[in-house]
Amino acid sequence: MESNQQHNPLHSPTYQVLLQAGSRLKPLQQVHAHLIVSGLHHSRALLTKLLTLACSAGSILYTRQLVLSIPNPDAFLFDSVIKSACKFGYHLDAILFYKKMREFRLPHSNFTFTSIIKACADLSALGYGRMIHNHVLNCGFGSDSFVQAALITFYAKSGDLGVARLVFDRMPERTIVAWNSMISGYEQNGFGKEAVEVFYQMQRMGIEPDSATLVSVLSACSQLGALSLGQWVHEYIVKNGLDVNVILGTSLINMYAKCGNVSKAREVFNGMPMKNVMTWTSMMSGYGMHGYGNETMELFDHMITHGPTPNDVTFIAVLSACAHAGLVREGREVLTRMKQRYRLVPRVEHHVCMVDMLGRAGFLNEAFRYIQESISGKPAAAIWTAMLGACKMHKNYDLGEQVAEHLLTIEPENPGHYVMLSNIYALAGRMDRVEVVRRMMISKGLKKQVGYSLVEVDYVNHMFCMGDKSHPHTAEIYKYLEELMWKARQAGYVPETDSMMHELEEEEREVSLRFHSEKLAIAFGLMNTNEGSTIRIIKNLRICDDCHSAIKFISTVTGREIIVRDKHRFHHFKEGQCSCLNYW
Repeated sequence: MESNQQHNPLHSPTYQVLLQAGSRLKPLQQVHAHLIVSGLHHSRALLTKLLTLACSAGSILYTRQLVLSIPNPDAFLFDSVIKSACKFGYHLDAILFYKKMREFRLPHSNFTFTSIIKACADLSALGYGRMIHNHVLNCGFGSDSFVQAALITFYAKSGDLGVARLVFDRMPERTIVAWNSMISGYEQNGFGKEAVEVFYQMQRMGIEPDSATLVSVLSACSQLGALSLGQWVHEYIVKNGLDVNVILGTSLINMYAKCGNVSKAREVFNGMPMKNVMTWTSMMSGYGMHGYGNETMELFDHMITHGPTPNDVTFIAVLSACAHAGLVREGREVLTRMKQRYRLVPRVEHHVCMVDMLGRAGFLNEAFRYIQESISGKPAAAIWTAMLGACKMHKNYDLGEQVAEHLLTIEPENPGHYVMLSNIYALAGRMDRVEVVRRMMISKGLKKQVGYSLVEVDYVNHMFCMGDKSHPHTAEIYKYLEELMWKARQAGYVPETDSMMHELEEEEREVSLRFHSEKLAIAFGLMNTNEGSTIRIIKNLRICDDCHSAIKFISTVTGREIIVRDKHRFHHFKEGQCSCLNYW
């Protein structure tokens, strides 16, 4: 009987007991003791199963001790435990097991390399991953499609997109996994345009996308505000009968919300049979960024009674919505509920929302007290930034100067803080202080972040910067914009030159304002789209006061709806009004 067990360990009673023990540490240790007593501790098949189960039980220390105690492990044992360690998040131990495997001079397989490369990717361990890449080449797995796809993911997660693309381009035959790895690599590193370009290349080669492809493309569309492509993806999903699971459905909600069509996002939300906490949170976040605070609160209340338990990210979305909509009482209640009912400890993001909410509403002293009394330790720069923005909004220059001192102490190399402080001084008429701040920036070699705006026309995003003359149709765009601004002035628009660089003369300021990136993008969009269609603009910075005013008049004289997504929120301009109601 004993002999049969050793020859057929996977059919033995001991193996069945292992399976019954499952991911429970104490029963596994009892089986281990039985293996030793019965002499079965030399069975690598049984030991391999014991190792993987111990790892899944969360006892990596016990797993490590077991691995180091086995005198003659084989490649399959190491492959299994490396994969299991990766699966359950023990990436450093996966690397340790890989090193032990090399010490035993055991043969590697593509199974070995895909697992250990994944561990390096999840750790963003660029140096060690490069060494593994060398091992891959030396062992003759450089052309293995599974290993190559893993390498693309590794380099992308480690931020080396150049090498990731090199591996991708050198693949003679690319699997769907490789395409997905390259697309998601670009998207997750903020290169939405490049992600979309790879997707188009994939289409040209006749490769059918799967759900993972579409999730990444939808995320890229969210970055770029590429509504047309996002709608095409949605139509593709419906046409091909793909299952709109939680991940894909949530991606569609994010895409529609971030591309300016929040009603379509809600339509997708309502049509999803299964929703998890991120689905609910994404919908509330979408409402919040459009300034729909009441809708956010209604959905939040519905989630409390009929949905999953909210997490800390849910509360960030709800508090942010309250901040954008001026729902101060509701925001206070939400924070209290978060701490008392759900026992969640506020993070930096929650504090930023609270300070932003109180500050926007004009409760500057209360916002400042909140920072002093409710935040343990040193407040993060983001908290002081929210406070400084509120001081600028409500023209409290003395408090703004005090807040700026805290901010510059924490982040002395951030040019945005100096620009904000300079603007506060300028609005207060303190031109001497403006000059001091400017000189500080020059001495530190700091430059203001370049603003740009994107507008989508016929599936192509066109980018404009202030005074940009790089577009092939620059002359026509500028001429059209001049005429457009003349019409706006006739309708009552007056340039708000106080929002410009204060060393310029009045006339120069007005000219400079006229050619801000969002105005150029709007002019191009109006020139190249049909009457009555909506213009959608994506801006990387906060929209300035003058452009906000100008676009109201442009929406009137053109009869168009213009939707602008800036750094903080959406603005829907229609018939001379903005959805933010000047609360931004």
